Amino acid sequence: MKIYFSCAMTGGRGDQPAYAALVSGLQAMGHDVLTAHLAEPEVMEEDGKLPPRQVFDRDTAWVRACDAMVAEVSTPSHGVGYEVALALELGKPVLCLHRADAGVSKMLSGNSRPGFQILAYGEIREALGWLESRLR
Repeated sequence: MKIYFSCAMTGGRGDQPAYAALVSGLQAMGHDVLTAHLAEPEVMEEDGKLPPRQVFDRDTAWVRACDAMVAEVSTPSHGVGYEVALALELGKPVLCLHRADAGVSKMLSGNSRPGFQILAYGEIREALGWLESRLR
C-alpha cells in the first residue's frame, strides 16, 4: 500500500525519533512510504532549501497518489492539518496518532468523518500494532 506519512516539520522536530520508528515499522509491514524522508533527522537541511511552491506541488501530488495517510499529530502543524483535510476530501483513509500526553486539536479529536481514525499511544509499539491492524 502507498502511504503518505505526515508529521511536523517547521513546527518542531522533537518527535523525530517517533517519526523514524513509525516509518520504519510501516516499511517493515511492506508498505511504500512515499514521504519516508520526512522521518530523517536531516530532512530540514534538504527540504528547507526548496521553494514553498515546489513543496506544495510535490506534497499534494503525493497525497493524491497515496492509498492512505498516516499522520503523527503530537506536534501542532499547519501543514499536517492541511494534508489531513486534503486527504479526507479526496476520500483517502486517514490514521492519526499522537502521544497520550500531547494536547491535540479538537478539530482532530472530535472528527467523526468516515475514513478518519485517531489513537493516543503510550509507546511506539502500541501505535505500530494499531496501524498494522488497520492497514491490512
